[in-house]
Amino acid sequence: MRSSDKIKNVLCVDLEDWFNANLAQLPNDLEPERRVEQNTWRLLSIFEEYQVKATFFVVGEVAEKYPDLIREIYKRGHEIGCHSAKHRLIYELSKEEFLEDTHCAKKRLEEIIGVPVVSYRAPSWSITEKSFWALEVLDNEGFRFDSSIFPFKNFLYGVKDAPRFLYRTEKYNPNSKLTEFPPSTIRILGKNIPFSGGFYLRALPVFLVSMCVRYLNRQGHPAVMYIHPWEIDPDTPRLKLNLRDQVIQYWGIKNNYRKLVFLLKHFSFTSILKIADNANQ
Repeated sequence: MRSSDKIKNVLCVDLEDWFNANLAQLPNDLEPERRVEQNTWRLLSIFEEYQVKATFFVVGEVAEKYPDLIREIYKRGHEIGCHSAKHRLIYELSKEEFLEDTHCAKKRLEEIIGVPVVSYRAPSWSITEKSFWALEVLDNEGFRFDSSIFPFKNFLYGVKDAPRFLYRTEKYNPNSKLTEFPPSTIRILGKNIPFSGGFYLRALPVFLVSMCVRYLNRQGHPAVMYIHPWEIDPDTPRLKLNLRDQVIQYWGIKNNYRKLVFLLKHFSFTSILKIADNANQ
């Protein structure tokens, strides 16, 4: 029995290609090598092996390029969520631009899978103090769940001292009643410390990540974990970035697949929608 069979954790895949990441800006004259399809099939294979379901937050551009892949993900019992149309930072958009981006992406995903898309995640966690207005747009567009507010502040994203566990978004926008699923952190010396995906998962020893998941589970909370397909691809193309961005973007990719498999072996995971539906039963 896996150690967390008594509690289901949330696993999310931010379904984007390596060049969609906001730190990895491509030169205008470069035609990118597309690797998202092969990496996603690799994820689907190990999810099948360990009987894992996940929420796939899909970038609209990926859905347009690979609609059959999106249908297959849904067919296998995973949730399809929206991750914007073009992976642009929300706080750099106007309200009108964000509405158009979100509406188009949600509509296209729903056309592909034939059911409502009710979960949203902002590119690079870009719902911050500068963009809480976006929560009302998401509510009006028919979303029920959001996972965009990171309870840890850095140069790119985050809201300092935001709630660490599930809450209603009317805390930050009275016209929005979504349920927020924040990525998991551990509270140490009065600070929220991330561990649950992205650079943090790649940089930390897997035994330490496992300890954090177990700690949250013992407190009765599901961990909200996340991964990008390019983060399990040792051959993902490298761009010339400044040292900070290079470390954030590429550190630990070589061993990340092994870490993911370890977590799937030892913990139970499901989608945001399944967690929410079970809580309402």
